[in-house]
Amino acid sequence: MANNDIVPGFDDERAEGLGIGLGVVPGIERSLVLTLNGHLDTFSALSFGRKLKMATDLGFVRLAFDCAGLGGVSSIGIGSLFVVMKAVRPEGDIVLFNLHPRILDIFRLLGFADIFNVRDGLDDAVMFFCSVEGAGHGFPVGFPCPACAEGLRAPKPGRFRCPRCEAVLSVDSAGGFFLG
Repeated sequence: MANNDIVPGFDDERAEGLGIGLGVVPGIERSLVLTLNGHLDTFSALSFGRKLKMATDLGFVRLAFDCAGLGGVSSIGIGSLFVVMKAVRPEGDIVLFNLHPRILDIFRLLGFADIFNVRDGLDDAVMFFCSVEGAGHGFPVGFPCPACAEGLRAPKPGRFRCPRCEAVLSVDSAGGFFLG
């Protein structure tokens, strides 16, 4: 099945330096597997965001990113993943799997492995989606502190204090986070 058969117009938007293949996750409603090849960086992030908006506008909210072919991710690329995660979080989530060990080490070092759902393979991603399907948002949820960007994890909805900057944060039942 071609990308445009799944998301009409998907291949009309070119992402410089990043190829994206689409597939459907078997047995998971409103889901996609997105196979990334290349670099998610300054040159590809804008197109990446537009392509993902096309998919989410059609109701795809459970997105599994196969990162085996991803050669690098810049801070702009990570930011574009945050935007996608925030867009789907009220009803779904994103999972990153098959991250190159070098990229996974950077994600762990910077705390992004606690914010994003990182799994080993597609089977683990499917299991994650099955565990949260129909249960609202899956907790624990990871997110950056809005005040200092420290990577945080909330085990359930409620109010929390950032251990780094001591800002008071709230996490709602949909996994949204904000100051106060």
